[in-house]
Amino acid sequence: MKFSSVIAFLCCFFVALSLESRAQEAPLPFRTAIELALRNSAATGIGHADVQRAQANYLQARDLFLPQVTLGSGLAFSYGFPLSIEGSAPSIFDLNTQQFLFNTAQRQFMKAAKGDISTTQAQNADRRNDVIMETALDYIQLDLLTSSLGVQSEQRQLAGKLEDVVSQRVQAGVDAPVEVTRAKLKTARTRMQMAETQAAIDQLRLRLSQLTGLPQSGIQTATESIPELPAVAQDQDLGVQAMKNNSSVKVAEEVAKTKAFRAKGEDRQLYPAVDLVAHYAVLARYNNYDQFFNKFQRNNVVLGVAIRFPFFNSSQRETAKSAEADALKAQKEAQNLREQVSTETLRLQRSVDQLAAARDVFKLEYQLAEADSETTHEKIQAGGATLKDEQGARIAEHERYAAYLNSSFDLDKAQVQLLRQIGQLESWALGPRKL
Repeated sequence: MKFSSVIAFLCCFFVALSLESRAQEAPLPFRTAIELALRNSAATGIGHADVQRAQANYLQARDLFLPQVTLGSGLAFSYGFPLSIEGSAPSIFDLNTQQFLFNTAQRQFMKAAKGDISTTQAQNADRRNDVIMETALDYIQLDLLTSSLGVQSEQRQLAGKLEDVVSQRVQAGVDAPVEVTRAKLKTARTRMQMAETQAAIDQLRLRLSQLTGLPQSGIQTATESIPELPAVAQDQDLGVQAMKNNSSVKVAEEVAKTKAFRAKGEDRQLYPAVDLVAHYAVLARYNNYDQFFNKFQRNNVVLGVAIRFPFFNSSQRETAKSAEADALKAQKEAQNLREQVSTETLRLQRSVDQLAAARDVFKLEYQLAEADSETTHEKIQAGGATLKDEQGARIAEHERYAAYLNSSFDLDKAQVQLLRQIGQLESWALGPRKL
């Protein structure tokens, strides 16, 4: 019985290892990469901490309208006239409470604190878009570079074969010796391109590993999981949509509103204010109260309001003017950012059209190169071309395909950046799952 249990345990253990190794070899879907990056990103933790801080600051400003109660004691030895301790008479037991009853400046500061919460939430959305865009672009580029590396590997093999063919032709006296150097140059260029591509792939895998928290060996892209990028209409005014939905614009607008409220608060510090105050103290005879006052009473209570009429405070007036200037500056910065976003959106919109045309050109050139390769192969069978011609045509075909992949990434990058500008990046990257 025990032996069979051990066998069953070992079987389960090896099955689990097999499933784990298969899971590591399985490609990482695009959406899963985005979700893991958002979950593991340091920006997410920073955003949560910033929201908590902003909420605490708002509660701090609001709670000044609630009673602030202090319990304590002012025990002290008195010799002669009983002097005060921190503004109060020495006492056995002391209770103080104070709260804002009427304070228009603090009301504005509360609105500013609420504005800080909205600003922080907008900043978190902006950081979230940064993480999504970086992960999406790294994933797309890694997918294209992986395909490009396969093409370059085939191109290197073809370049090696071409080098062998040329060497044989030179030995036969058909070609000049310089042709060997040209063939070796093609091989060296292909090897250099492969080294550059492999270095870029390793860097992208490392960055995606840092973003997602997965090991580098588990970063394998799945081309079919990348959502199709929406078409970009050139006759639409995307600048208006960008100014409405862009997260950076929202941050600037919230900052301007918050500073406007804070400027009003500083200005209303010159307005009258009323506080509700109360003070209860239990006094002792050893402080000589019965000797210096006509009547001694142990229990003493003060209840009333503290009314302040700021009559002359030039320092506060200058503070209010400084805050007003700061608010005006924030408004102008928000306006400037809206104009920049509108300009950048138009540039990306037109750039998408240009890059799409360029991609089509590279695609047609690749198709022509592919057709030339087939034609050259047919000529070889008919005796109208040589192996050297075929190898050269194949190399040209692979070069055109690599250029087509690069142009595709340039187009995808511009489209992703445009989606971020108009506030549709997250809906594209994290759209509804396909059932």
